[in-house]
Amino acid sequence: MTRPARAQIHLARLRHNLVRVKEAAPRSRVMAVVKANAYGHGLVPVAQALEQADAFAVAGLEEAITLREAGCDHRIVLLEGLFDAGDATLAAAYRLDVVVHAAHQLPMLERVPAGRRLDCWLKVDTGMHRLGFPPGDVPAVARRLSTVAGVGTIRYLTHFARADEPDQRATADQLACFDALPRDSATECSLANSAAILAWPATHADWVRPGIMLYGSSPFAGRSAAELGLQPAMTLRSELIAVHARRRGDPVGYGGDWVCERDTHIGVVALGYGDGYPRHARSGTPVRVGGRRVVLSGRVSMDMLCVDLGSGTEARPGDEVILWGDGLPVDEVARSSATIAYELLCGVNRRVSYECR
Repeated sequence: MTRPARAQIHLARLRHNLVRVKEAAPRSRVMAVVKANAYGHGLVPVAQALEQADAFAVAGLEEAITLREAGCDHRIVLLEGLFDAGDATLAAAYRLDVVVHAAHQLPMLERVPAGRRLDCWLKVDTGMHRLGFPPGDVPAVARRLSTVAGVGTIRYLTHFARADEPDQRATADQLACFDALPRDSATECSLANSAAILAWPATHADWVRPGIMLYGSSPFAGRSAAELGLQPAMTLRSELIAVHARRRGDPVGYGGDWVCERDTHIGVVALGYGDGYPRHARSGTPVRVGGRRVVLSGRVSMDMLCVDLGSGTEARPGDEVILWGDGLPVDEVARSSATIAYELLCGVNRRVSYECR
């Protein structure tokens, strides 16, 4: 029998979450963000499930080529653009769009083979201060791009730093900065990530770029995914492989950091940080065993973790364990681990078997 650690990917829930995007931004086209192996959910099956999206966004060529070779005919956008001159030839061959965010990328576009053209997304730094051209440089960059034979349609793009904080002015300031750019009214634009789609309707523009909301996680610290009408697309499961009676005062796990406060039973789960579960998850982090909530007890090991089942448990080896997903939001586990759901979802690795349903 194979090791029981597995990630169940709910394709119908992905499609449901895409519908929620379209309901929130009904006048915009949708560029579904599927970078980082679709946030750990599986690049190709997720893209196939989200065929009603208008485009896909990935970080680099490898993911884009994987999609094309799997038969994806959608527009595919390289969010980090070209890394070297040779990328231009590949991008043209695979009919990809490229984000242009820095001056050193401009000469690379001159390497596009004759007779081919790349559509470009000119990235504007409106306040994130990570990638993009300063607003004052944008007109000159746009003019230069328009003279390059290998450049097709030019669109504009920016990214918000604090859209997940609806009470902060930063997003409104970034939007005002973007709106002040001199540009043709027909130029297509993309600004809104998941948080902006839900909290800042004025940012929707021509294209929205949902990421985390597609996977059923909330982009806001104070609002749950369920409140937003989102459904968890991944359920991370395993099984109990041992149940032991322990006495009050017994330490559990490496370092003996966690000590039984009463006579209890400790369950051992076949899943650990070697599978992508966070090693820094604190004791008390919720886990579901046989449909009942219990808590993580002691340090997470590479292949295993321990849970406090209580003194009167009927749990047995082979019982199902849910680490997040059905009945246990990944956002809740992330909070207990002092991190964000993005990291947990992206961290699930190849030791975990995937099943799509």
